[in-house]
Amino acid sequence: MDQMRLAFNGVVRSVRYSRFPLQPTENGERHLEVKLSEDGTEEFTDVEAEGSPSFRPAPQNYSRCSIAFLLLGTLLILIVGYLVGYISHSKPKVELLNCSPVTQAPVAQPAEVEMDFKNISQLLARKMTREAFQKTLGDFENPGCSAGSDKDMSLANSIFDEFKKLEMDPWTDIHDVQLPIPDSQNPNKVQFGSEDFSLTGYLAYSATDRVQGKLVYGNYGRKEDLDIVNKNKVELKGCVLLVRAGKISFAEQVANAADRGASAVLIYPDEADYNYVADTVLYGHVHLGSGDPYTPGFPSFNHTQFPPTRSSGLPEIPAQTITRSVAVKLLQKIGGPEPDETSGFKGGFKQVSYRLGGVENITVEVNNKLVNKEIHNVFGVIKGFDDPDRYIVLGAQRDAWGSGYARATVGTSVLVQLAKAFREMVENDGFRPKRSLVFASWSAGEYGSVGATEWLEGYMASIDKKVFTYISLDGVVMGKGGFMASASPLLYSLLETTMKEVNSPVGAGTVYNMAGETMWEANVMRPMTIDDPAYPFLAFSGIPSVSFHFIKPNSEVYTYYGTQLDTMDQLNYETNNQTNEITAIAAQFAGQMALHLVHDHLLSLDVNRYSKTLTKAVAGVYKHIRLLSQDLSPSWLNRARGSFQRAASNLYNDIANTNLDDKEACRILNNRIMMVEHSLLSPYVSPVKVPFRHLLFGRGSHTLASIAETTDVDELHTQLALATWNLQGCANAMVGNIWDLDEEI
Repeated sequence: MDQMRLAFNGVVRSVRYSRFPLQPTENGERHLEVKLSEDGTEEFTDVEAEGSPSFRPAPQNYSRCSIAFLLLGTLLILIVGYLVGYISHSKPKVELLNCSPVTQAPVAQPAEVEMDFKNISQLLARKMTREAFQKTLGDFENPGCSAGSDKDMSLANSIFDEFKKLEMDPWTDIHDVQLPIPDSQNPNKVQFGSEDFSLTGYLAYSATDRVQGKLVYGNYGRKEDLDIVNKNKVELKGCVLLVRAGKISFAEQVANAADRGASAVLIYPDEADYNYVADTVLYGHVHLGSGDPYTPGFPSFNHTQFPPTRSSGLPEIPAQTITRSVAVKLLQKIGGPEPDETSGFKGGFKQVSYRLGGVENITVEVNNKLVNKEIHNVFGVIKGFDDPDRYIVLGAQRDAWGSGYARATVGTSVLVQLAKAFREMVENDGFRPKRSLVFASWSAGEYGSVGATEWLEGYMASIDKKVFTYISLDGVVMGKGGFMASASPLLYSLLETTMKEVNSPVGAGTVYNMAGETMWEANVMRPMTIDDPAYPFLAFSGIPSVSFHFIKPNSEVYTYYGTQLDTMDQLNYETNNQTNEITAIAAQFAGQMALHLVHDHLLSLDVNRYSKTLTKAVAGVYKHIRLLSQDLSPSWLNRARGSFQRAASNLYNDIANTNLDDKEACRILNNRIMMVEHSLLSPYVSPVKVPFRHLLFGRGSHTLASIAETTDVDELHTQLALATWNLQGCANAMVGNIWDLDEEI
């Protein structure tokens, strides 16, 4: 028997081949033969073949003895098989007595019918009620919930328990971060003339120092404002710049001042912009970035593991907030020339003339200290039924300086209430989301989206390939009567659709009617700024992101952020005592967008909406280069833009010609759509030094906006080439198959 088995195996081994063509020619074909041996190794042999023949094993010579043993073994197997079959079928049949009741044959169950989107949408709307939010808002109101505090940990545990109760497989993402706080033993101070002012407000991540300089008034601290100061022959170098809050972030104000050589910055709320009492204290941060600035580009799991480093966005000069009452005293004695009436430098204080200064000295002392804090991000998930490895993330910060009602309580309440609603719909109502929903509660949002950014940094290598949209729930209710949003162009069409589906909080009609219908985009959409909680997702990680806000008409900010005035009573005043109703509508709006993204076979991301944004940005580069240099042409960048548009057009042709009921076909198309935003991150800059790498919405010399302002021709030449290939790479990624790439830019 052993000899027969060996002979048989020898024959089998002699014919186990596969053949792969390498380079076909007109008269023959070159092939690579791969021999698959019994031990799993492969042997490669080059051979020449005529034409493209089917596989034919090479003839072998075998001994007569081997053949005889093979035939004899085969005959023996047949005989044994016949005997076994005969014996088994010859047994007498014994009918067993069945004492169980007679049952009918099982009836085939009908296939599960997918819920209609309209029914799902109505079901969600019925769950988002003012009564539900009246309770939830009360449950999560937690004044003084600063990042890493006992209150913050307690609230994190409450959210974790809620997700656990909903069987959402909750987990916690823990980071050790460095957060600056005022030094109670050594308060921050301002000394002007004979007066000393001890200050309770502060700006996180300010440099600590004691400096003296001429006091200069710089309006909002924008670049154009500082240009006006220079034109009035007021020296900015070495000065202490006094600016009013608003228009741009605190971090941008301090960065602009530092670029002009200022030695310190003081920021106050002017009566023209903020309806505060005189002694209202401001809090904020001045890191021109996001996340823990002492671990830029990597997560803060344990500072001892990493070399000491600093974010490039940390300011080198001290910065401090002051109250209105202190600002009035400074402006009354500032001296210097008066600005032109058309400059817009005049604020709301009647008792001062807003002179530009440059005459009187002032001393600023900032003594903030760094403390290590452990912060917890809390997550819960509702897994998708078709593509569970594709996620939409809905997130809200839960920490705040002061009361933080609009800043944190409302968003956290919407987060938890949406999680409950979606879970109930899956558990009880037959809703089957195709993709997964992740609900995230962030900590240290007040310090510049620290918790969210650390999570993004921790999973940078894979998160953009899994998360296809981020919906920010921060600040969704700021007032009544208006609506605004910031988003990736990929989400513009989804925003428009959702606005038409969600009822207006004022009168009849929808949010779309409230926004002005035909002019909705101009009326609603705002550029996403660096202090937007959704910004790190878009500009750092390349994830299509959106934030939206119900606001008062003709208003774009909630002026009570970062103060003790961000309370329930204040928000009720801003909403005419309809906070619960508007919160329910905001939750419907976020939930409706999420429904589209997890229910539809094809992702609700519109690549074509990027064309207008790209064309405008490239036109700005064209105009700048034509004015700057006749030897440099931006035509290659424009051709890359054309490649992007052709790739987008081909993608939509493929969508039109695809059966969208085919899950695998949709997954392939969705993968191509998901490549767009991430591919707009520049591969030519380091995320450690330039974290916001997005070609259009990032910050740095690589962006099209920066290229349109660069005056160094050599630098312009280099950045133009890199931007061209960044955009062409995005177009290539959208194509999908490498053999379909457009070889011409």
